[in-house]
Amino acid sequence: VQLVESGGGLVQPGGSLTLSCVASENIFSVNVMGWYRQIQGKERELVATIDSSGSTNLADSVKGRFTISRDNAKKAIYLQMRSLKPEDTAVYYCYSPNVRTTWGDRRFEVWGQGTLVSVSS
Repeated sequence: VQLVESGGGLVQPGGSLTLSCVASENIFSVNVMGWYRQIQGKERELVATIDSSGSTNLADSVKGRFTISRDNAKKAIYLQMRSLKPEDTAVYYCYSPNVRTTWGDRRFEVWGQGTLVSVSS
């Protein structure tokens, strides 16, 4: 039972990057999914969340620059990041507070392995 991120990398300030997160095949359903990030030396912080109806929540620091979206059929979410700043450099983690597995039970606090985003010239 896992969430798998992809799309991180090195980008110049002002550039754009899109992260993807896909739930593993043994996850039957998932409601809330989101992105957290951890800047080196700091606590992990919420970036954005989205539920299965498409309702979103974004941190003030990324509003107007980042967009979160999802494809329910693929059990995937995406984070479109624009106007990136050096302070956006962090490891970005996909997260869900709870998922239902294909064998019927629930798993809580499911995290991806993280993907590094570096914003530098």
